[in-house]
Amino acid sequence: MTAPVLSIRNLTVDLPEGGDRPHAVQGLTFDILPNETVCVVGESGSGKSITSFTAMGLLPRALKVSSGEVIFEGRDLLTLKEEEHMRLRGKRMAMIFQEPMTALNPCYTVGNQIEEVFQAHSRLTRAEMGERTLDLLNEVKLPSPKRIYHSFPHQLSGGQRQRIVIAIALAMDPALLIADEPTTALDVTTQAQILDLMNELKQRHKAGIMFVTHDFDVVAEVADRVIVMRRGEIVEQGTASEVLNAPRHSYTRQLIDAVPRRTRTAPTHEAGREVALDVRGLSKTYHIGATMLGEAQTIHAVKPLDLTVYRGETLGIVGESGSGKSTLVKCLMRLTDPTTGQILIDGTDVAASSRGALRASRKDMQIVFQDPYGSLNPRRTVGDQMVQGPLNFGARRADATKRAMELLQIVRLGEEAFWRYPSQFSGGQRQRICIARALMLDPKILIADEAVSALDVSVQKEVLDLLRDIRRRMNLTMLFITHDLRVAAQVSDKLIVMSEGEVVERGSVAEVFGNPTHPYTRKLIDAMPGQTWEVPDMATLGPASDL
Repeated sequence: MTAPVLSIRNLTVDLPEGGDRPHAVQGLTFDILPNETVCVVGESGSGKSITSFTAMGLLPRALKVSSGEVIFEGRDLLTLKEEEHMRLRGKRMAMIFQEPMTALNPCYTVGNQIEEVFQAHSRLTRAEMGERTLDLLNEVKLPSPKRIYHSFPHQLSGGQRQRIVIAIALAMDPALLIADEPTTALDVTTQAQILDLMNELKQRHKAGIMFVTHDFDVVAEVADRVIVMRRGEIVEQGTASEVLNAPRHSYTRQLIDAVPRRTRTAPTHEAGREVALDVRGLSKTYHIGATMLGEAQTIHAVKPLDLTVYRGETLGIVGESGSGKSTLVKCLMRLTDPTTGQILIDGTDVAASSRGALRASRKDMQIVFQDPYGSLNPRRTVGDQMVQGPLNFGARRADATKRAMELLQIVRLGEEAFWRYPSQFSGGQRQRICIARALMLDPKILIADEAVSALDVSVQKEVLDLLRDIRRRMNLTMLFITHDLRVAAQVSDKLIVMSEGEVVERGSVAEVFGNPTHPYTRKLIDAMPGQTWEVPDMATLGPASDL
């Protein structure tokens, strides 16, 4: 039999006293073989990242290994001195981190950062390092390798930066490659490219890969074997076919059931015919003056577009980074002034409103942002932040407090949340608070700007269900901004697809998915992971086992 690249035996890592449980991970046992991708699946707090950090010798000082072994190439990594572990990192084992912008140094060029690995672990000459670096840039399929060699990270796209991180990890042809959520922050087409690249690299380098993720559609694309973790323990493991098609544990079934599907799973909402938002000829153009380093530029962030949203309707706005979604939202909110066009809400042109008149209309359109952690002030209680909006518009504190209590019940948190601080809530609960805060002013239109992108799949499903329920109860008009067509399909009545600042497709969910007319829309649909995986019907699988 082939010897494992990595063998973890009965690993337990303790949490500091006062945590929500005694151990970050407990009793972990599994192997990773050469030329094998093992997907470690679970939600935030399941212990996935702690497991990978332990193997890499990057465990935070506050966490202590209390038992177990991590065997790599015949040696227990837990018994190595820091200097010995450093000699292995980058040479025999490497890690691809989730956020490439923080993994790369903004002060050094791409070429400098890849060559650092050769300087630390090889005796190559300067010319040989440069040649090998260009070979790596070619291998990860980056365009114009010589240009990118001399580029800084901020000059590249997110997908290109992630390829750079992969090139750094592959520099010394490691035996073990750990990929910690490497595609979570990427657009779907870029994600598809990275997943294809990971499959190719596994075959070419014969490395064992630990692929950490929470998305079972991604698992279906890359996994040979699957390990499902919950609260620090393995609840299920097996081949990809076994876990994907016949999951035994109720938690595994819950995760699979929460994966957004490619069609709408809830009935379409019947909106009224009263127009809530009418946008006519809206555009936004940025003019960048000439500098010593470059010529003047004109950027058409949003090209002239029209859209109509009816009262009680949800419009999904889909597109990748740079498509113009965020600029459109800023224009609609008047956080930036549109270059041309009208934004009509109940007949009032918000685009032409003066600053004084604009303040009065601010409460008509509220927004829920992507990051629930950065959206709330950690020094103020939830209640204090919720009542601030109505108080700014002249409401009595008693009335605002009563309204806040009602909304906390609606978002399923309870009145006791009013007195607590954001740090006392999970990410999904914080997003519920942000939704409740946005509803405090009884807006006519609610904008959800990538509001579930940062959440685990089961929490994401709960928030999507909540948004549907709130829309139904309050007859609320919604704009749902996302880069993922799968997510948009769950809540939207109609969809528009944006590319390079213009609307290239519009229609109902069934029309856009069933008969896309634009090549860009077809490209987005084709790039969605898990295309060949037929999700099993949980009702036919028999009773779940929680052993």
